[in-house]
Amino acid sequence: MAGAGQLTLPRECRLLRRSDYEAVYNGGRRRSSKYFAVFLRRNNSDVSRFGWSIKKSTGNAVRRNLIRRRLREIVRLNRRQIDGGWDVVIHPRDSVAAAEFPELKRDLLKLLPSR
Repeated sequence: MAGAGQLTLPRECRLLRRSDYEAVYNGGRRRSSKYFAVFLRRNNSDVSRFGWSIKKSTGNAVRRNLIRRRLREIVRLNRRQIDGGWDVVIHPRDSVAAAEFPELKRDLLKLLPSR
């Protein structure tokens, strides 16, 4: 596993296949907040893997990519505090686009399994 100073979210920490997403949706549980709906499922690994699904009604491609970058950064910076062994799919609500980064970070971290 990579060091804490890594600038990108490592490949082993990302959900990559459609089947991975479907397994989380079908076999997991859901938590919700003002800004996010988060789907969680145990993955029998030491590493948690993350994915996001941002619907087109959230905004144009520029706005959706901004949201994606913010989510990736929150997960990357806080990976050590998030409990290992989970597959997580994050669905941002439309209100995410107007929220401040620290507020999003607080809200998302409350929904994720922590150590």
